[in-house]
Amino acid sequence: MLNKFYFLFIVIIFFTSGFSQEKKNLIVSSDTLPNYSYSTIPEFWTQMDDIFNDPNFSNANWGVLIQSLETGEYFYRRNEDKLFHPASNMKLFTTAAGLILLGSEYKFSTSVFMNGTMDGSILKGNLIIQGGGDPTISGRFYNGDVYKVFNNWADSLLAFGIDEIEGNIIGDDNLFDDVGLGSGWSWDYETYWFSAPSGAISFNDNCVDLVVSVDTVTNQAKIKISPDTKYVTLVNDLSVVSKDTTALIDVYRERGTNIINIFGTVRAGRDSIKTYATVNNPTQYAMVVLKEVLERKGIKVKGYAVDIDDVEGSIDFSKMEQLFVNYSLPLKDIIKVINKSSQNFFAEQLLKIIGLEEEGYGTVENGVKAVSGVLNEMGINPESLVMVDGSGLSRLDLVSPRHVVNILNFMYKSNYYIPFFNSLPIAGIDGSLGTRMKGTRAENQVRAKTGYLAYVRSLSGYAYTGDNEPIAFSIIANNFTVPVKLAENIQDLVCLRLVNFRRK
Repeated sequence: MLNKFYFLFIVIIFFTSGFSQEKKNLIVSSDTLPNYSYSTIPEFWTQMDDIFNDPNFSNANWGVLIQSLETGEYFYRRNEDKLFHPASNMKLFTTAAGLILLGSEYKFSTSVFMNGTMDGSILKGNLIIQGGGDPTISGRFYNGDVYKVFNNWADSLLAFGIDEIEGNIIGDDNLFDDVGLGSGWSWDYETYWFSAPSGAISFNDNCVDLVVSVDTVTNQAKIKISPDTKYVTLVNDLSVVSKDTTALIDVYRERGTNIINIFGTVRAGRDSIKTYATVNNPTQYAMVVLKEVLERKGIKVKGYAVDIDDVEGSIDFSKMEQLFVNYSLPLKDIIKVINKSSQNFFAEQLLKIIGLEEEGYGTVENGVKAVSGVLNEMGINPESLVMVDGSGLSRLDLVSPRHVVNILNFMYKSNYYIPFFNSLPIAGIDGSLGTRMKGTRAENQVRAKTGYLAYVRSLSGYAYTGDNEPIAFSIIANNFTVPVKLAENIQDLVCLRLVNFRRK
């Protein structure tokens, strides 16, 4: 029979807030924990019904599918074929397809061409950067050094003997379309880092980093920008308030411009606050910063930093000299950023590079077309779902828990399972699950992708039962009006029950 006392006990451990943190840690980490819960699948099913019938979600929808990867047996099903907004669980579709179509060692490339002739150390012509969608040209993989890649390019130009460029720095982003924002993205997200526009040329996630602090001498709010560029104009509309006052800052970039307003309140005497804002025309942004870097390195540039759309006539790369090619890290490292950090911009870049490699042009539509072919291989009818972006930021995306679990099953049996599995957040350890299920048996036993939009919370991935039986699961909540933490608590409780489950 089901040990109901034990089930109640783990619920109490999980939700109790009255204990001190030390006592909580002692309870969940000591050897005095109750034994694993031995039960049957029907008993587990009944427990899941009790959990998902929570009256707090009576006006909401749960979609759930939990399946053994060993036997194919369903541990639990609930609305498993209904369509839900997946939020960032859509990244599972994008990264799985990316691995299968491109391979785990695939690298994005950016080519640097010389369009002109050399006169001593002077390039009499233009420097042209042909972008291939690389999302990693930033400080993310270089200990925060945002200029690292561009400094390397400057060093390479100096090694070629170039210390002056008479022409322009031209960014060629024509391998991708110019549609930077996804269909169905909320217009009021446009300023924020999580809706950075995609493009064949990018720099620093197509954002500027803003650090707000209070000057100890003037007691005025100050803003430090990285990269330190003239490409954007900052409007400081911040007020300084006392230490015991609530502080809140926000940013707004005027549409179609690079005028960024930073407003709100910052507390005197507190540490600095970091935030981000997107830029308009990422290609020109990258070229402006590159020009600034070259000039700091001693390479004089007489021309301008421009987007290829502003250049008259066509460009024939066959008549140019390719100076060098910059390669990204392999895809297996890039998808860790997509899934662990839930990085939308990286996901959109991946979907478009899939479109470029498979269909010849980097668009969302071509990417989705190529992904649809992979879904067919997985036994998923692509017409039974709606995919309009790579990140899940769109409210138009619709998938079912069965779709998600089918992908998890397929990847588990594929040659790309290890890099796919390693890209997922680890419960209680890292990524978007770093603070969830910490100190419980679920810690390090659950690898899953989170998803969040207003009124949407999803969690899908892998878990291991007390018998070390591998499980694939998808748990999606839509249209709830209670705090999102309550949805997370239910998802975490299900995971905790899974890892404590042992067959009788």
